[in-house]
Amino acid sequence: MIELIQQYWRNYLFTDGYRVTGLAITAWLLVVSIGLGFCLSVPLAVARVSKKKWLSRLVWLYTYIFRGTPLYVQLLLCYTGLYSLEIIRNNELTNAFFRDGMHCTLLAFTLNTCAYTTEIFAGAIKATPYGEIEAARAYGMSPFTLYRRVILPSALRRALPYYSNEVILMLHATTVAFTATVPDILKIARDVNSATYQSFNAFGIAALLYLFVSFTLVWLFRRAERRWLAYLRPQGK
Repeated sequence: MIELIQQYWRNYLFTDGYRVTGLAITAWLLVVSIGLGFCLSVPLAVARVSKKKWLSRLVWLYTYIFRGTPLYVQLLLCYTGLYSLEIIRNNELTNAFFRDGMHCTLLAFTLNTCAYTTEIFAGAIKATPYGEIEAARAYGMSPFTLYRRVILPSALRRALPYYSNEVILMLHATTVAFTATVPDILKIARDVNSATYQSFNAFGIAALLYLFVSFTLVWLFRRAERRWLAYLRPQGK
């Protein structure tokens, strides 16, 4: 394995000489999809708990579809399914977008993680103590200010442990990116295995990299929980 690392470590971590590969691509997929998914999920979560039935049902349908179908199938639909439609190929912008495997992968990952995150945040919003809401209303806050100053900050803090699980699962889900010829860690491991026939070493290095990133994310989220959820811990007398 040491010889394999010495020969292919750049491929696994950064670049294969003419393109970014491996860990750098996996980190890029994770950060962009999680970031976009988070930004989209906050307003969708508010819509999900809305008293307007049509709006809530519309968001529910979106989350139901993307949580009820495998990410791998969603990626295939984005990468090969949509591009088979003439309306996509005949438009210059959509043709250029869906011809790129990275674009399709980011689209599938973002929509998938957004669906799960929306339900996580919606559940946290519903669990907001009613006393906090009543106090804010008594203070004269408008609905927008109520969400901005009270409900969302409280809900996002309490959703942090569940959201950390979604981020870890999204890291593991990036392994399907090789389907769209995206050179992530698993794609490099497959290429190294094809070149050396050392399956255990090739995929063992990939497993160690995923393990390292997972433990780093867990450590970061634990620190965040200790800081932002400290008020929920029992206080010693």
